[in-house]
Amino acid sequence: MTFSNNIAKFGLITLLATIIGCNNNTTAPKNKETNTAGQTATPTPKKDKILFVVTSHDTKGSTGEKTGYYLGEVSHPWEVLTTAGYQIDFVSPKGGNPPVDGFDLTDSTNKKFWEDPYYHQKISNSLKPAYVKPADYVAIYYAGGHGAMWDLPNDTAIAAIAAKIYQNNGIVAAVCHGPAGLINIKLSNGKYLVEGKKVNGFSNQEEEAVKLTKIVPFLLEDQLKARGGIYEKSAPWQVHVTKDDRLITGQNPQSAKEVGQAIKETLQK
Repeated sequence: MTFSNNIAKFGLITLLATIIGCNNNTTAPKNKETNTAGQTATPTPKKDKILFVVTSHDTKGSTGEKTGYYLGEVSHPWEVLTTAGYQIDFVSPKGGNPPVDGFDLTDSTNKKFWEDPYYHQKISNSLKPAYVKPADYVAIYYAGGHGAMWDLPNDTAIAAIAAKIYQNNGIVAAVCHGPAGLINIKLSNGKYLVEGKKVNGFSNQEEEAVKLTKIVPFLLEDQLKARGGIYEKSAPWQVHVTKDDRLITGQNPQSAKEVGQAIKETLQK
């Protein structure tokens, strides 16, 4: 083979290598997501968020008995709503790690929530009200537990958050003693949120049954009525959920899961 033939052959090989290299190095257009098959991927939609309110108060009046938020009233709605695809944030009057009551891990839903690393970290580091942006949430839900009777009624910062969510066409919900947080919420028209609306919460009869009628700062049933609420109730410890448009309330711990279901169904309408 002559020298000139070698040069020609080398040039042809170089040309082919350049063409192949250009084809292999073609890049995808910028600002587009691609999946492993090289197809343009649809961006993951942002999940709607729901704000759970829990108490920071840890003592039942002068009794010395400990209280806090009631675990099942967080875990059961949490399971319903996270399964449906909603994200949950937590806020408490003081922020940080709120006290817990009704700590029963024989309840499989309580156990699931308590042992979920992501959500255990979130509730153990609950937000302070000042760090909450109401526009981020489609609903706010007040969990109960006797502690709610002491600190939630007069927490003006959380009340303002709830009013903004409601007036932005969001849902306000509560269960058991959680409606204590609703009694002083006022809307922009100057009326109480519960005025003229069907509502329920822990009944006087239930408070008597747990022997705390003279310990709590007020009776929730009476105060909801005093604010103009149309109070409903069932026999003690029976599931009872009351829905009046975007206000959803449950009577007792037994109603917590169904309150979660009602929130989900209302959001999905």
